[in-house]
Amino acid sequence: MIVAFSVTPIGSGEDVGEEVAEAVRVVRESGLPNRTDAMFTSIEGEWDEVMDVVKRAVQAVEARAGRVSLVLKADIREGVTNGLTTKVETVERLLGDG
Repeated sequence: MIVAFSVTPIGSGEDVGEEVAEAVRVVRESGLPNRTDAMFTSIEGEWDEVMDVVKRAVQAVEARAGRVSLVLKADIREGVTNGLTTKVETVERLLGDG
């Protein structure tokens, strides 16, 4: 599965980069394939391992802020591996850029 998620502290003001960096650190240290952009962090793996990482990322932000917002979108498809890369490659190929 691929999960795209965003975790944001509530009540910490407009500058939340330090808190978000802690969540991304958890994801990167997990060893699972991942990608971070301006809006979401995506992570790929099996259901239990991905959800464990999301939970720990939320807890990392929660440790710095008493309230946390979590937005999560999942693509659950059996037998797909390396989807973080292949899905983008397919679109690029169709656009003629790859």
